[in-house]
This record gives sequence, C-alpha cells and structure tokens, in this order.
Amino acid sequence: MNGYLAVILLYAVVLIAAGLMIGRYVKGASDFFVAGRKLGTALLFATLIAPNIGAGSTVGVAGLGYKFGLSAWWWIASSALGSLILAFVVGPAIWREAKKRNLYTLGDYLEHRYNRSFRGLISFMMAVGTLSIFAGQLMGIAWILTAVAGTTKEVGILIGAIVAVLYFAAGGLLSAAYVNIIQIVVKFFGFLIAIPLVLAYVGGWGGLQAAVAKNLSDAVLTGQYFHFDGMGVSMILGYFLMLTPSFFISPGLIGKIYGAENERTVRIATALNAGVQLLFAIVPVILGMAAFAVFPHLADRELALPTVMKDFMPFWASAIALAAIFSAEVSAADAVLYMITSSFTKDLYKSFINPDISDTQLLKMSRIVTVIAGLAGVALAVLLPNIITALSIFYSLMSVSLTAPLLFGLFSRRPSIAAAFLCAVTGVLVTVGLQFGNHGKGIWILNAQSTGILWTLGLMVFMMYVYPATNFRNK
Repeated sequence: MNGYLAVILLYAVVLIAAGLMIGRYVKGASDFFVAGRKLGTALLFATLIAPNIGAGSTVGVAGLGYKFGLSAWWWIASSALGSLILAFVVGPAIWREAKKRNLYTLGDYLEHRYNRSFRGLISFMMAVGTLSIFAGQLMGIAWILTAVAGTTKEVGILIGAIVAVLYFAAGGLLSAAYVNIIQIVVKFFGFLIAIPLVLAYVGGWGGLQAAVAKNLSDAVLTGQYFHFDGMGVSMILGYFLMLTPSFFISPGLIGKIYGAENERTVRIATALNAGVQLLFAIVPVILGMAAFAVFPHLADRELALPTVMKDFMPFWASAIALAAIFSAEVSAADAVLYMITSSFTKDLYKSFINPDISDTQLLKMSRIVTVIAGLAGVALAVLLPNIITALSIFYSLMSVSLTAPLLFGLFSRRPSIAAAFLCAVTGVLVTVGLQFGNHGKGIWILNAQSTGILWTLGLMVFMMYVYPATNFRNK
C-alpha cells in the first residue's frame, strides 16, 4: 500500500473512533443539534475554525494563489470579516434568541421572526445548496489523495465521505466539536512545518519571485502576481459581497453559536476564530505560488497544494502535511453535514411532515439523513468540475436569499414577512438571470452574485420604510 494512503487511512480510523466514542453520550436531539448548549470557549472555537479552514481555504485558495498570486489572500480575508461580524453583531443577538426560545436551527429562528412558510422556503434552498458545498469538500479530499496517494477521484471522494458521515452521524455537533480539536492540532502543525520547507525548496522569497518572473515572462504580469490587488478590484469586491455575508448568516455556523454556554463565549471564541483566519490566509496562497514557480503547467490548479506537499518536502513532513489538509477538508465536510441534516430533519421533516415526532425518533432520523446526504454528496462531487465552482453555488444561493432577511430582521421590527419572501426569491432570480443571461456579469464592475446581494439589501431597505410591517408577529 502507498505510504501516504496508509497514513490517511490510519488517521481516518482515529477520527472515526473519536466520533463514535463521543457519540455514546448523545442521548437526544438537543445533544445532536446544539451539543446540549454546553460548548465552552475552547470547544466553540475549535468547531468554528475547523470547518472555516476547509477545502475552499486550503486546496481552493492554493489554486487561486497558483493562478493570481498574493491577491488570492482576499478569499479568506473576506471570510474573516464575516466572522468578525458574527462575533460582535449577529452572534450574540441570535444566541440570546436561541437561549430564550430553545431554538435548535436557523430555521427555528426564521419561523419565529417571520413565519413557517418562509422557514420552509429557506430550508429547502439551504438543503439543496449545502449538497453542493459538501460535494466541494469531498472534491478537496479527492484532489489530495489523487495527487499524493495515487487514488482515483472516486476513491478519494468515497474515503472522505465515509469518515465525515460516520463520526458526525454518531454524535452530531457534540462529536464534531471534539473531533475538530484533533483536526485543528494536526492542521496547524502540518501547515506550520510546510511553509519553511517549501520556501527553502524554491530558494526563499527571492527565489520564488525569480521563478515566477521567468514563468510569466512579463514584468507587468509579474508585478500583478505579487500585489494584493492583482486579480482586480471587481473580483476582490465580488469575494467580499459573496463570502463576508456567508460567514455571519451560515446556518451551520449559527447552529454552532446556539451551542455556546453563554454570550461571552460567543464573542471570544468567534473573534478568535476570525483572527486565526486572517493569520492563516496567506499560508495556502504562498504554497500555491510556490507550486506555480516550479510547475507552471499543472493540468488543474487545484492540484497545486497536494503537489507541493508531495514533491517539495521529505516523506515525514509531507505525510503530516497531507494529514493536515485531510483534516481541513473533513472538518468542513462535517459542518456541511450539520447544515444538511438540520435543514431536512428539523426544518423540513419535523416542521411540515411529522410535527409530533418524538425526540428519540428525531435523533434516529437525523442519523439516517446524514447517511443519505453523504451518498448524495458523493454523486454530486463526481459531477461538479472543481471546488471553487461547488463552493460558489452554495455561497451565492445562501448570501442572496438570507443576508437581508436575517440581518435586518434581527435588529429591526420593520421588515415584514412579504419583504423577506420578496428579497429571498428575487435575489435568487436576479442572480440566476445574470449568471446565465448575462454571462455572469452584473452592474458596474460587479458579478452576478454581488449584484444579487446588493439588490436584496436595497429592496429590503425600500420595503422597510415604504411597506413596513404593521404588526410585528413575535414580541
């Protein structure tokens, strides 16, 4: 057996075993969905940062760094800004609502703030959208194992799905939180040893610049490659409008916030998570740039990170780094499974099909849905072309449908039920229309997704002051 594959399989067994062990303490839906509302600062931080540094922030961003250079940093920086808003604005406010009203999911809050039908609409869109992001995480795992361990894409996808599904199905958020601790230790250790070894391999920063300049053969392109605005203002602004809201309205992240033991924990753990995101943001970018310096003609840019890990370091270091990337992808995958499972079971099945389901039956149903979602994610991962495409589908759908109703509805009584529906539906329609009818271009220098988000924000402001809610339904 390939040595790298043996390392990953051994590590996978450790993660599954840890999840199954914690799963024995999960006795009901409260434990599965919100960890009994007992997450302290360390556990909440672990279960936030682990998925936030996933396929998009490692394999995907290294691929962007390979193509655009330093400006790929803005992908994670945009996410970190969203995490700061979650830490100090959205998180504490929605935690208080969850604690007061015993909410388990974002859907619970949307029904409380607007109505049952709006909950159903958003939950259905999230259930569909999260399948694409789950597929993206599985694709990240597959790219790693294909490049380093020599497996096929299908085998890599299957390995990632089995690991994430087994430990998450065992104990939901509670299992994930403890497994995430193992993952972040391996993750940060692996990337910390990778940076000096990779830079040494390419001759330091000077050697990297020289190799890139030789490959590009153009002083202007080389200058752009080493500037933070190299990819262009339009693309950077698009990342902010697409990603920043996604990290303070994400059903998965908000569900984890519900699990905090108190409001202070929400602020500290989430802010710490944002800080670590900002510090980590440059790491995959540099690794992607190093890959371009040595291998400027990779068949797929998303092979940049696993190629660096395999070819630029000795076996012991690359094996640890491989485990670090695997940790990043699997931890993100379990967070997405959380969103899928909560959307289907709590927000759709319990709310619309079987309201009288018992707590024990709901727990059983959640585990069944997790397995089914895993199978669906495997199928979708085989079909989608790349990780960034998969993540963009999810982030776009979530941002344009949820940002305005959640953000304005949380802090004002003016947004009406009609305004929430109008923003969610027309935001998606505007985005899809521009994506397919205008080649993805929006207004001014914005893309379709950014235009869709700005449309919903403007529409909500208009509705709030021209057609405000006349009777706020939930006091």
